[in-house]
Amino acid sequence: MRAFKNCSLTLSKTRSSVSLETLQKDEYLRTEMSQRNFFAELKRRHVYKVAVAYAVVGWLLIQFATSTFPVLEIPTWATRLVIVLVALGFPIALIFAWAFELTPDGIKRTEDLAPGESLPRKTGRNLTAAITALGVIAAGLLAFQLFQPSAGKAADLEKSIAVLPFQNLSDDKANTYFASGIQDEILTRLAKIGALKVISRTSTKQYESKPGNIREVGQQLGVANLLQGSVQRAGDVVRINVQLIRAATDEHIWAESYNRKLDDIFAVESEVAGAIAAALKAKLTGEEQQVLAMRPTNNPAAYDAYLRGLFAKNQSFGPENLAAASQAFAEAVKLDPNFALAWAHASMVDGLLYFQAFDHTTERLVAAQRGAETAMRLAPGSVEAWLAKGYYLYRGKGDYAAALTALEEAGKRSPNNPEVLHARAAVERRRGNYEKSNQLMERSLERDPRNVSVMTGLGDTLLPMRRTAEARKWYDRALSINPADASIPPLKAQSYVYEGNLDAAGQILDPLPPQFTSATTFAIQLEYRNLRHDWSWLIETLKAILGSPGFELNGWVSWLYPELAWAQRRAGDEAGAQQTFKEGHEKLTALRSRLGDNGYITASLATLEAGLGHCDAAMLEANKSVTAAGEDHFVRALLVGNVATVAALCGRNEEALTTLNRLALEPVSFVHLGKLRSGPEWNNLRSDPRFQKLITDAEAAMKAQANK
Repeated sequence: MRAFKNCSLTLSKTRSSVSLETLQKDEYLRTEMSQRNFFAELKRRHVYKVAVAYAVVGWLLIQFATSTFPVLEIPTWATRLVIVLVALGFPIALIFAWAFELTPDGIKRTEDLAPGESLPRKTGRNLTAAITALGVIAAGLLAFQLFQPSAGKAADLEKSIAVLPFQNLSDDKANTYFASGIQDEILTRLAKIGALKVISRTSTKQYESKPGNIREVGQQLGVANLLQGSVQRAGDVVRINVQLIRAATDEHIWAESYNRKLDDIFAVESEVAGAIAAALKAKLTGEEQQVLAMRPTNNPAAYDAYLRGLFAKNQSFGPENLAAASQAFAEAVKLDPNFALAWAHASMVDGLLYFQAFDHTTERLVAAQRGAETAMRLAPGSVEAWLAKGYYLYRGKGDYAAALTALEEAGKRSPNNPEVLHARAAVERRRGNYEKSNQLMERSLERDPRNVSVMTGLGDTLLPMRRTAEARKWYDRALSINPADASIPPLKAQSYVYEGNLDAAGQILDPLPPQFTSATTFAIQLEYRNLRHDWSWLIETLKAILGSPGFELNGWVSWLYPELAWAQRRAGDEAGAQQTFKEGHEKLTALRSRLGDNGYITASLATLEAGLGHCDAAMLEANKSVTAAGEDHFVRALLVGNVATVAALCGRNEEALTTLNRLALEPVSFVHLGKLRSGPEWNNLRSDPRFQKLITDAEAAMKAQANK
C-alpha cells in the first residue's frame, strides 16, 4: 500500500513536471513566433528601407548645409538647426512607416486596410530604387570628399601669402619705423581675411625686402605668393610701391604705386589688402569688408606715434624697447583719445613690463588695465581689444580662466592668428595643461613657421616635463632656421644639463664668455658652473656684473646676490659671503618695497636668509614666494624647488626630502637629474638612502623617455 502511494506521488510529480515543461516550451514558441512576426511585419511595412533611405537623405542634407551655408554667409546656428531637425525626424519617419501604408487611393493607416488593398511589392521596388539612387549620390559625394583634402590644400596654398619687410627709400633713414609700420598694418589687414593664409611678420622679418631667390623663400615660408614693397616719405607726402609675386615662377601678379598725403595712408593700406584679396580670388565677407575699410584714427600725428610704438615693440625683447613702445603709445592716445588700436597695444606693452618685473608697480598694472578696458569700450569687436584684455587678465591678474575666455573671443575674430594661439598656449602652460599648450604652439607655427621663439618655447616646456631629447629636437630646428642666433646653443646645452651630461653641455658652454645681456643664457651658465663647482668663475663674473656702472637691479636679476654669496662661502671666503648676504638682503628688501613682488624676489630673499642663518625667516619667505605664484603651475614648480633648496641649506633634511619627493610626482620639475647629482645645495643629503633613491628614480625616468 505504501509502495502504491509512493508510486502515485511520483507519477503525479512527473505529470506536473511534464505539464510545466510543456507550458514553458509553448510560451517560448509563442514568444519566438511573435518576434518573427514582428520582424516580418517590419520588413513588410518597409520600415528597414525607410530607415536606410532616411539616413542617406539626412546625411546628404547635413553635407549640403555644412558646405554651402558658410559660402552663402548663413549663420552657423542654421547649420546646427538642420542637424537637430534631421536627428529628431528619424524616429518620426520610422513611426510613420509602421503606422501608414501607400495604397492606390493614397496613404492610409495600416490598421484600416482591407486585404489586398496595399501595394507592398510596388512600394518596395520604388523604395529600393530610391535607396539605390541615393546611395550612388552619397557614394559619389563621399569619394569627392576623400579626394577633396588635397584639392583643398592646393586651394589654400594658392591663397597663401607672406609680406616681406618693406624697404625704406626715404632720405631720412630714421623713417625706417614708418616703412616697417606700413608693412605691419597691411599684414594685419590681410590676416583678418579668413580666406587667406597669411604668415606672421616674426617669420618674415629675417628676409631682405628683395631676396635673391624668391622660390626658395616661398618654400621656406610655405606660401605661394609674396608681397614686396617700398615706402618713401617726404614731409606729409608718402609714396608706396607694392607688388604681388608668384613665388614658384617669380611672376608678377599685381603691382601698384600710391602717392598720398599722410592723412590718407589708411585708405592705401585698405586698398592694398583688398586688391591682394581680389588678385588671389579670396572672397571677403561683409564683416571683413567693413574691417578693412575702418580708419583707426583721423589724427596723422597720433598714427605716427603709434607706428613708432609698434617698431619699438617689435625690436629685441628688453626693458628699454618696451618702455620706449609704452611711451610712444601713450603719446598716440594722448593725441587721439579714441584711438582704440593704440590703447590695445599700450595695454599689452604695459602688461609685459609689469609681468616681466621690469616695472612691477601698481601704477604700471593700472595702466595696462586702463588700456585694455578703453580699447574694449571703443572697439568691442576688434581682435586687438580682446587680445589686450586676455593679456591683461593673464599677465596682470593671473586670472587664467577669464584670460582664456577673452583669448578665445579674439580667436573667433581671427581663427588662425599665431599670436592669439601662442598667447593661449602660454596661459594653458600656466594652468598646468602642458600637452594642450604644446599643441597650441605647434598650431601657431603653421602661420608662423620660422618663429624660433615658439620653437624654443616648446623646448622650454618639454625640459621640465623630463622630455629632454624631444626638447633638443626643437632647439635643433630653431638652429637650422637661424644658426646665427647665439641664444639657442645654450638652450641646447641646458637639455644636456637636465640629463646630467655635463660634459656634453660643457662643449657648448665652456667656450662662451659670460652672456649677461641675455638673462636666460646667463642663468644657464650660472647653473652649469654651480654644478661644476667652478666657484672662481662665479665669483669673478658676478662681482664684475654687480659692480658695473650700468647695472640695474630688478626682479629678474634678484638671484645674483644669493648666487655670489653662496659661491663665496663654498670657496672658503666667509667674510666676503657675509658681506654679500647682508648687502643683498638690504637691497632686495628695498627692491620688493619699491617694485612689488613677482615671487622671484621673495625666493631670493629666502636663500639669503638661509645664508645668514635665519632659517625660520628663510622658510617663511620660501613658502611665501610659492603663495605669490598663485595659480601659476609652471612658476610654482620652480619656486617649490626653491623651498626644497632652502630647507636643505638650513639642514632641515626631512622637509627637503618631503618636498623633493612631492616634486618627483609632479608633471614638471626644475629639480632635474643634473641638479640632483651635482648640486652643492644637497651636500647634507648625499648619504641619505632616500636621496639616493631620488637619483636612481630620476635616472630611470630619463632612460625611459630617451627610449620612446
